[in-house]
This record gives sequence, structure tokens and C-alpha cells, in this order.
Amino acid sequence: MAGANKSSVIISIVLILFSLSLAGVGFYLYQKEHAASLTLKQELGAIQEKEKILQAKLDESKNTVSTLEAKAQDSLAQISALNSQLEEEKNRNTVKTAEIEQLTAELEGQKESQAALGKKIEQAEKDAETMHAQLKELESKKTELDTKIKDLEGQLKSPQSQGKQQGQAEGVELGKIVVNPETAIEKEKAKAPGPGLEGKVLVVNKDYNFAVINVGNKDAVEVGDIFSVYNGSKNIGMIKVDRVHDSMSAASFISSELKDKVKEGDKVVRKTK
Repeated sequence: MAGANKSSVIISIVLILFSLSLAGVGFYLYQKEHAASLTLKQELGAIQEKEKILQAKLDESKNTVSTLEAKAQDSLAQISALNSQLEEEKNRNTVKTAEIEQLTAELEGQKESQAALGKKIEQAEKDAETMHAQLKELESKKTELDTKIKDLEGQLKSPQSQGKQQGQAEGVELGKIVVNPETAIEKEKAKAPGPGLEGKVLVVNKDYNFAVINVGNKDAVEVGDIFSVYNGSKNIGMIKVDRVHDSMSAASFISSELKDKVKEGDKVVRKTK
């Protein structure tokens, strides 16, 4: 009996020791698990903190991307505007180039016109010199004719108190005085051409509204004669002779618009008075 009680005590002690051992092992394991749980919590907290930091950086990156996208859109709009301005500038440059080419062509045309005008002026100056020389010649002839007329008048006024010879001489002189002018007039009438006298325009002076034609005293042209002007076969107007020289005449335009139509080389035909 005593042995059984002793065995029970020993068993109880063993069980108690085993229980204590299990309890110790369990506490150790609990402590270890608790420490591991704290470590995991700390790591989880750190991970969550890192996640917050990363989320903040991601949000910041998104904001940066949005800002960059907005700037990119602005840049694209500016590039589009610059391209439009560039096209406009190209178009303006094209127009300016065309204007410069047109101005250059007009300048060349003006140079040619000035050269042609210079030649016409030189020819007009030569013609003016010729007309001036002819005018001097006519004035000389007029002076000579005036002298002859005065001599004839002096002979007509001389007294008839001389003898028969002188009377005969006077008769001869009178015969010369009376007959010769008539003969001269008849000769002038014989050589005078009809009203259909033709010529051509030598010079056109638009500033002073007159033209120079190649018919004059030698063709029996007179001041006041009217000539029709023909451009080819077309009658473009009339001119009136204001001044006559030996081989040419100056005639004014009867209508003001004729000066813009008549050209050098146009045909002129005298009209019937």
C-alpha cells in the first residue's frame, strides 16, 4: 500500500515536472512567437510606411507627369502657332519676291522707255536744229524779198520827165514789174499740188500738243491747212498746220485725245478747204 502511494507520488511529481516542462516550453514558444509577431508587426509597419512613401512619390510622379503633359500640350500648341507664322512668313516672302520681280521688270521697262525717249529727244533736237536753220533761211529769203519789193516800189515812184528812151525803158521796167509777178503766180499755181497731198508724221510732242509732218513750203502747204491722220487705214483724227517750213510743218491736234493715238510714221492727207 505504502509502495503504491509512493509510486503515485513519484508519478505525480513526474507529471508535475513534465507539466512544468511543457509549460516552460509553451511559455518559451509563446515568448518566441510573441517576439516574432512583434517583429512582423514592426516589419509590416515599416512596409506600410514605405508603401505610404512610395504612394506619395507615385502621386508626386503622377502630378509631375500631368504637368509635363500640360507643358507638352502647350509646346505643341506653340509649335503649331510657329508653323502657322512660318507659313505666313513664307507666303509674305513669296509675295514680296513676286513684287520685287515685278518692280525689277518695270524698272527695266522704264530704262528701255527712257532710252527710247532719249533717242526721240535727240532726234527731236536734231529736227529742231534743222527747223531752226530752215527758219533762218526763210527769214533771209524774206529779207531779200522785202529788199526787192522796196526797189520795185522806188522804181514805180520815179518821175516820168525823161525822154522817149527813158519812157520806153520805164515801159520795159513796168512790163517786168507787171508781167513777172503774174507769171510767178501762175507758175506757183501750176506746181501747187491738189488737196489730197500726202505725208507722214515725223515727231509727236504730247506735252505741247503738236506733231511735225514731212511736208512744207516746197509742197505748197499753208498755215491753216487741215490734214487727216491715218493709223494704217483707220482715220484717227485731224491736225491743223500752225507753222510751215521748207520741207516740214508743225500742226496742232484738233482734238485733245488725238495726242494719245497718233504715232510717228502715221500717214497724213490734206483735206479740201
